[in-house]
Amino acid sequence: MIRDLDQHDGDPPAYDVCIIGSGAAGGTVAAELVGSGLSVCVLESGVQRVTRRGDDLKKAHSRGIHVKDYSRERVLGGATTTWSGLSSPLDPADLQPRDFVEYSGWPLERAELLPLYEEAAERYRFPRLAAFTPEGFGALRAKGDLSPAWSVVEEKIFLAADDPQDFGKEVRQVYESDGADLWLDASVAELCGSGRTVTHADVRTRSGRQIALRARVFVVAAGGIENARLLLNSRDMCADGLGNERDQVGRYMMNHPKNYRGILHLARPVEELPYYFGFLSEGFAGYGGLRFPEGELARRGLMNSYVRLEPLFPWSDSEGIEALVLIAKRSKFFVDRMRKKSRTEVVELRDYAETGDDSDLQNQRRSLFGFVPLLFTILFDAPKVTRYLWSRVVSRKRPLIRRARLRNFMEMEPRPENRVTLSDEVDLLGKPLPLVLHDTTALDRRSLVELHAVLVEEFERAGVGRLETDLATAEPWPITQDASHHIGTTRMGTDPATSVVDPDLKLHGADNVHLAGASVFPTSGCANPTFTIVALSIRLARTLRQRYSESV
Repeated sequence: MIRDLDQHDGDPPAYDVCIIGSGAAGGTVAAELVGSGLSVCVLESGVQRVTRRGDDLKKAHSRGIHVKDYSRERVLGGATTTWSGLSSPLDPADLQPRDFVEYSGWPLERAELLPLYEEAAERYRFPRLAAFTPEGFGALRAKGDLSPAWSVVEEKIFLAADDPQDFGKEVRQVYESDGADLWLDASVAELCGSGRTVTHADVRTRSGRQIALRARVFVVAAGGIENARLLLNSRDMCADGLGNERDQVGRYMMNHPKNYRGILHLARPVEELPYYFGFLSEGFAGYGGLRFPEGELARRGLMNSYVRLEPLFPWSDSEGIEALVLIAKRSKFFVDRMRKKSRTEVVELRDYAETGDDSDLQNQRRSLFGFVPLLFTILFDAPKVTRYLWSRVVSRKRPLIRRARLRNFMEMEPRPENRVTLSDEVDLLGKPLPLVLHDTTALDRRSLVELHAVLVEEFERAGVGRLETDLATAEPWPITQDASHHIGTTRMGTDPATSVVDPDLKLHGADNVHLAGASVFPTSGCANPTFTIVALSIRLARTLRQRYSESV
């Protein structure tokens, strides 16, 4: 049942499993526990729409890489209400120990993840693993004016469901059934207990009610920053924060810093290159990125970064076109038309705004009247908008592409000094806000610089064109945008001295607290994390079923 905690008379019942957070991790765990015989509740700090209170509660301070406001949400579905849907599985090297990365290595094998990825695809609309292979969407490589043979680099495919999964909607039927109770306006201030057992969550509502919600086991699934913050603010069982006996909570914060740098001047103009430049096909949007293969990463001692090619059209970087695409994405007629077309043919992208990472403009909150300024933006940029519409809708003629820019995505090495800690400012509940301190290291930067250097040679050798890049000498370092991927702050491992949860995602310092989400990743790879978040959440739900269902 979906209920507003503030409007509920009396206290909620005690549950077997209490899940904190309704995003991809929390929603998946809840859905997977239905039918287990366990009573389950999900606590969501927000409600079914964004509110000023939710925005106030999600505030965070950051230094180094700036954390975007819309990378975290207090609303049903969490950050999946704003993401663009891109996903890819982690690579084998991402999970293996690397002798040049001090805190690398996962306490599980990739072989254990593979069937979980398939389950995520089957139940939560992610692509099948075969879709990421040369025989899958890699086959689109042959559909284009270039089919280069690489000597040193290789390709990695990234795909997004069209439309992206919103886990507030994706698992709504679970909440509307008798399978799990969803409590809205249920902000958890701290977890309380004694010894090694958490007894209840201290929950606050908008009217100021304070409720002790009791459960046998708690799953913290509030995001990479909030997971660490909640533990640090929970001091009943450890003065430095729940599970923080070894000062590990909040450390090893990672992201996938991104930004533009580098221009590829094509040797000859091309009309069609959907695999590299972006496509819609068979219900997915995607592209092929370029990175070093695993053997080359190990030989050179590099992190697993990648670049994608973004074609530069005569109308690129037009806010008018971005505004037009945003309105079109909200139009059921246009969206249905594009989806129908993409199921029978490959639709090539004609502007970066059509898919990929949504920009600040696309993520701004808007009421119905808030769309009016977009119309003026479109009119102000009418020449470019007209040219774009003529190519996209009227003539269908493909414009010649002479240049493409590189969009760069970095893997960060896990470093204990990159961390989430508590600031001096408190939130509406009187709890300290998070302070996020993270930046790239010399190894992170060298990994991308070497990739650019090799791509200069690769593009020339393959006859693709000339890469113009100054990344090796750029000051200040330009790849600094938050990718909204907040990773590693409650990492899993077998040694409590360097990890927060064990391989079953149970907190080392408590017997009945598990964590879910990207915060448990020991390393990040270069892939968007949500596919792996859902796979691990399926695994966690299975663990909870086995551990607690027998004693119901």
